[in-house]
Amino acid sequence: MLKKQYELALPCMLLLIIAVSCKDDAVPAKVDPPKEEVIEPAVDPEIAKTMGFFMDGWAEKVFAIPNFLDEKAPASVSGTVTIDASKVVTKIPQTIFGHNANIWMSPMVTEPLFMTHITNLKPNIIRFPAGSGSDVYFWNASPGKLPADVPMLLTGADGSKKDPGFGYGMTNDNWRASLDNYYEMCSKSGNKGVFTVNYGYARYGTSANPVATAAHLAANWVRYDKGRTQFWEIGNENYADWEWGYRIDVAKNKDGQPEYLTGKLYAQHFKVFADSMQKAAAEIGAKIYIGAVMYESETEAWQVTTTKTWNATMLPELNNRADFYIVHNYFTPYDQNSTAAVVLSSALSQPSKMMNFVTKTIAENGVLQKPIAMTEWNMWARGSKQQVSNVSGAFAVIVLGESLTNKYGLAARWDLLNFWAEGDDHGLFSDGNEPGVPKWTPRPSFYYLYFLQKMMGDRLVASELNTGNTNVKAYASTYSSGQVNVNLVNLTASPQTVEVKIKNFKIGERFYWYSLEGSNDNGEFSRKVMINNIVPQGVAGGPADYATLKPRSALTASGIRLTVPARGMISAVIDKK
Repeated sequence: MLKKQYELALPCMLLLIIAVSCKDDAVPAKVDPPKEEVIEPAVDPEIAKTMGFFMDGWAEKVFAIPNFLDEKAPASVSGTVTIDASKVVTKIPQTIFGHNANIWMSPMVTEPLFMTHITNLKPNIIRFPAGSGSDVYFWNASPGKLPADVPMLLTGADGSKKDPGFGYGMTNDNWRASLDNYYEMCSKSGNKGVFTVNYGYARYGTSANPVATAAHLAANWVRYDKGRTQFWEIGNENYADWEWGYRIDVAKNKDGQPEYLTGKLYAQHFKVFADSMQKAAAEIGAKIYIGAVMYESETEAWQVTTTKTWNATMLPELNNRADFYIVHNYFTPYDQNSTAAVVLSSALSQPSKMMNFVTKTIAENGVLQKPIAMTEWNMWARGSKQQVSNVSGAFAVIVLGESLTNKYGLAARWDLLNFWAEGDDHGLFSDGNEPGVPKWTPRPSFYYLYFLQKMMGDRLVASELNTGNTNVKAYASTYSSGQVNVNLVNLTASPQTVEVKIKNFKIGERFYWYSLEGSNDNGEFSRKVMINNIVPQGVAGGPADYATLKPRSALTASGIRLTVPARGMISAVIDKK
C-alpha cells in the first residue's frame, strides 16, 4: 500500500520540481509603457489677402530666459484659458505695432528722452507727416516758400477762406521736425515709415494741370526717399468735409474740377499719382506699395454726400490700381464721456465690424481683396482723462489683439505727441503742459504696448476661455524658439485669477510674467500704471526703469495660475520642456 502511494506521489513531485524550475526562467509579463502625449505640429496658414505683403518683413522671435523674481502662483482660480499651440491663426507682422508722428512734435532727434523711449518701444512703423496736415504738407519747401500755384488761403467746408497751417519738409525750427529729422529719427531708433503724400494739392492747386503737378511732387519725394520707405498713402481721410481739397474755389481751378470732391474723382487722380510714383520708384530701383483711402463703416444721415458715396464710386473707378486700402477708426462713441466698460467694449467689437464691412464692400464692388492698413486708431472718449489713462493701455492691447485676430496688415496708433487739453490727449507722451509731468513722460499706453510687444511671440495661436467667462480677454502666441505667450486683459473692476492650460505643447519648468495695473487716482481712469507692483514716482506714467525690470516667475508643477489686476494686463511666457 505504501509502495503504491509512493509510486503515485513520485510523478507529482517531479512535476512540481519542473514547474518551480520553469518559473525561475519565465519571461516576465509584458507591461505597456505609458503613452507619450501626441503633439500635433503647428502649420502656418495661407497669408490672408488682407495682410498680403505686410507680412514680407515677418521675422522669427527667440525668447531668452530672463533673470527673474521668484513668486508663488495663486492657489485657486476663477476661470480657465486653453491655448492650442498647434492652431496658428496668423503669423504676426511687424507692421501691426505702428504709431503716428507729426510735424509739430519737435525735431525729435534733438530730444534724448524721446529717442530713448522710441528706441526701446521700437514700433517698427512710424507714419509721417500724418493726419489732415498731410494734405497741406510740402516736403521740399521751406517756411514761407510755397509753390507759386498754392493759394495762401484755402476753401473750408463752409465756403470760407482759411489759413490751413501749411507744413514744410525743409525747416530748421526748434518746434517742428524737418523731413530729414524724421529720416534720422527712424534710422537711429530702428524704425521705418509710412508716408502720406499731399493729395489735396491736386484739388486746390491753381496751375494748368494741378493733378499732374501734385503727382510730380509726390514722385520727386519717392526719388528723394531712395528706397528707404516702402508704404505710401495718397491723401488722408479725403472722403470727409474736414480735409483740405474736399471743397475748392472753382474760380481759381484751371482744369474743370467740380467744387466738391467725389470718390470717383479721387480714384481718377489716384491713378495719375500712382503712375508717377511707380515710375520714380523704378528709376531708383525701389519697390513701393501705394494705398488708397476707404471709408470704414456704414454711413449716417448727417454725413455729406461725398462720404456716403465714396466707396461705391471710388472702388470701381480705381479698378484694382491701389496696392492696399487705408482705414481709420477712433473706436468709442464720438465726443462722449465714455465709461471704462464702453471704452474696452469698443476695442473688442469695432475691429471685426470694420473689417467685415470693408471686405464686404470690396467684394460688392467687384474688385480684388487687397491688404488693409489701419493707419490711424485711437478713441474719441473724453471728459475724464480716458485717453491718458491706464484703461487706455488696456484698450490699446485689445485693439492690437483684435487687429491680429481680424488680420489687418498694418496698424498705427494716433499719435506720439499731441496737446494736453485737460487730459483729452491722444499723445503717447506728455507734451510738457500736463501739470507736474515733464515732457516726454510716457503715458500708461506706452507701457502696455512695450510689454505686449516684448513678451509676444511671432505667431498668433488659438485661445479660448471657459464657457461663460467674459471677464478676461486672452491673446496667445508662440515663439519660433518654442515657448508660448499669453496676454490676459481684465475687463472688470475686480481682480480675476486665471489658470492657463496648453494643448499640443510640452510645458517646461517655469513661466514668467509682468503685471500692469492702474492706481487709485482719478476714479476708474488712473493716470498711473504700476508694473509688478512698482509704483511710478510722479503723478502720472509708470516706473522709470521699465526697460530693466525683472519679470516674476513661478514653477509650472502646480499649474500655471495668474491673477489679472482690475482693468489691467498680465503678459506671460511659458517655457518649453
